[in-house]
Amino acid sequence: MVVDRGVDLEVAQKAERGWLARLWFVVTLFMLVTVAGSWYVGVPIRDPGGSMFVRRVLLTLLIFAAFTVIDAAIRADGRSWRAVGARLRSRWPKERLAVAFSGLLAYHVVYLCYHNIKSWVVFNGFHDSALLELDRWLFLGHSPAVLLHGLLGEHVAALVLAVVYESFSYIVPVSFVAAVVFVDQLREGFVFLASAIWAWILGAGSYYLIPSLGPFATAPREFDGLSPTLINSRQETLLADRAHMLSDPGASDAMASIGAFASLHTGFTFMVVLMLHHYGLRRLAHIMTGYLVATITATIYFGYHFVIDDAAGLLLGLLAVMLGKLVVLGRVRPASGANSG
Repeated sequence: MVVDRGVDLEVAQKAERGWLARLWFVVTLFMLVTVAGSWYVGVPIRDPGGSMFVRRVLLTLLIFAAFTVIDAAIRADGRSWRAVGARLRSRWPKERLAVAFSGLLAYHVVYLCYHNIKSWVVFNGFHDSALLELDRWLFLGHSPAVLLHGLLGEHVAALVLAVVYESFSYIVPVSFVAAVVFVDQLREGFVFLASAIWAWILGAGSYYLIPSLGPFATAPREFDGLSPTLINSRQETLLADRAHMLSDPGASDAMASIGAFASLHTGFTFMVVLMLHHYGLRRLAHIMTGYLVATITATIYFGYHFVIDDAAGLLLGLLAVMLGKLVVLGRVRPASGANSG
């Protein structure tokens, strides 16, 4: 049984909301950086697809609503629906809801800014040739992607790893909303949310450290033998969007999403693993570690990332957690079993 500890006290004390102000300070700075970047490149800030922001906010609210009901049912310990409703109302008073929604909004503002900053990296020079050489040097003259193709095969493995890679887009919203809802103390749940925010901020900056497209764009023949999956069409779309952005950056639908260094699939997933350890959820952490290994394998197998991109992603995930703890807790501290469930 999950024990609800100090919810009313948590949302009632103004001093406890200083961490929320610190979080929004970080978000505001990132927004200002995005505005400055927009002015510098001469491209307005855009919502990818024209409605990504609204769609993701609505999806988050739906997940939040479902999780709060599930959480209340768990805390009601299988009693009547009336008990579930009572637990739901006691756990989520208006002020607590306002804090939660504020944090979720902050996340989506950062994610929107991240996409714009990532889009503008296409105007920089790229370093794929050097990264390809580094990959081959690390693997004694061989391409790590080709080695994986030979080891795992190019058909069944392609289908399985495509599912792994694509599942990331579902793991992201589920994970940060779950932390806000299921962790006993809202402040502790926000450690995850702040770490996720830092993951996107650090990721946006990393694209400018070593601008690159990825092996699939610079050595496409290495991936010709793979069975067709959604990955193929996604990669074609990435290249087409980049070409459109370069040819007509003023177009209202011009938006690029290609960038290899660092791997945010790896970085965000590693951040999730570290946060699960922080909450004392060891079994889930072990499962996510296996998923992390599969994700890293998929990024190289399909040529989305060079090996150094995944190494940088691991470092990014670690830094994101450290900064998330610093913003919300005021210090970096080891895992403490913040959730008894």
